[in-house]
Amino acid sequence: MGTLTASASRPVEPAAIASMLDRLPPFPAVALRALNVLSGTDTSLKELCDLIRPDPVFSAEILRIANSPLVAFSKEITSVLQASMLLGFRRLRRLVITVGLRSYLDNSSTPLLRSCWRHSVACAMVAERTARWNSIDRDFAYTAGILHDIGRVALATIGSQAYACLIERETDQAWDVLQSERELFGMDHCQAGRLLVTAWKLPEEFIEITSHHHDPVTHVEDATEVIRLSCLLADALGFAVVRRGCPRSSEEVLAEFPESVRRHLPSAEELASEIAKEISVIEAA
Repeated sequence: MGTLTASASRPVEPAAIASMLDRLPPFPAVALRALNVLSGTDTSLKELCDLIRPDPVFSAEILRIANSPLVAFSKEITSVLQASMLLGFRRLRRLVITVGLRSYLDNSSTPLLRSCWRHSVACAMVAERTARWNSIDRDFAYTAGILHDIGRVALATIGSQAYACLIERETDQAWDVLQSERELFGMDHCQAGRLLVTAWKLPEEFIEITSHHHDPVTHVEDATEVIRLSCLLADALGFAVVRRGCPRSSEEVLAEFPESVRRHLPSAEELASEIAKEISVIEAA
């Protein structure tokens, strides 16, 4: 594998890459395969259903969520096939990928990793809402939001104590955190995210998202910009991972969004409540 680079950072040493991969748990195979099922055809829905049904953990999780207040079907859902038909491709794939990230964290869950998980879900929900009002595919926006910080999850998994100390330091700049990560791990979480997307053979579109979500806001209407803004708003709504000395308010962050999107978003309080509700349902035992 070639040397990886991230914005304003030095190359990652091959030894650091190998060490990181050796120390990480595998991402759930069902979720990885779902990430590569990109189209929403009837054939894709059947393929996604067939991925889930043989896996008892994913089947149970999908059925539990399908029968929860989050979905609120009028009748009890008793099979993955029934759930897939009622949920449809987009929502089913979204649940599989979200449950996949949660399952990835279950074996080593800590307060830090729970913060990473909640931030990722918050970012995904904001991104999906944002994409409704611009030209970005909503399903891709949600998935990109879930995955954008997978590199941070990886670093927090392999060095939980060191990373917990790192994020306790108040900072106002994302670049300060990236520099500290490079000093601790030999790579920052943007580089780590790019590495994982490549190693897991995910669609190349996710490389840009994981590598550049902390670049400055450009006001260009593309998927990476949607994730940058959604990440900032997730922090402002109370779903931040890193402590900020002078955190930006939700009003300040929303002012960066295109007006065409801003006028369709609910209030910050409503959005935060909606995110918290979805997180609560997915986290419920």
